Amino acid sequence: MLNLSPPLILASTSVYRRELLQRLRIPFEVVAPHVDETPMPKETPQDLASRLALAKAHAVAKNSPEAVVIGSDQVVNLRGECLGKPGTHEKAFHQLQRLSGHEVFFETAVAVICLNNNLQTHELVRIRVKFRELGDVEIESYLRAETPYDCAGSAKSEGLGITLLDLIESNDPTALVGLPLIATSRMLRQAGLKFF
Repeated sequence: MLNLSPPLILASTSVYRRELLQRLRIPFEVVAPHVDETPMPKETPQDLASRLALAKAHAVAKNSPEAVVIGSDQVVNLRGECLGKPGTHEKAFHQLQRLSGHEVFFETAVAVICLNNNLQTHELVRIRVKFRELGDVEIESYLRAETPYDCAGSAKSEGLGITLLDLIESNDPTALVGLPLIATSRMLRQAGLKFF
């Protein structure tokens, strides 16, 4: 049977987003978007996540206007402050010290763009997370065990990081890992892709 669906591209270098998108069983290509993720002055976590998801999708779509391109970004919202990927052990340790005992929101944005079809849509999925009280020795042991330096908030909920949490509340559990598949699949259907 002839497949008339447009090509699909994930504009991301995240292995977690790639693994999540594979669950939808649609062939896709991965292209690094090369977008500066520095927050703008006074930018809210929600605005930052949405802006970066759109920017990543646009950065890749401009070279593949016929493709449906997915961009996504996640920012931790600590009382209005943006926390991103720590990158280093020291920054991850400091992040978890600050998150200890606090309720925060993981703001996960996803954008879907197809330039040839004038399609541009995006959604923001908010996940409420409560970190339990964490001691310094426990934080150090966790970071040595899992090295989550490429994860916003320094905790991999799909791995050992789940033990750092007291609560996760979301309409889409995949959003916490980095790509909200309910919103993504809805937008991909709007773009003309079929799952089965």
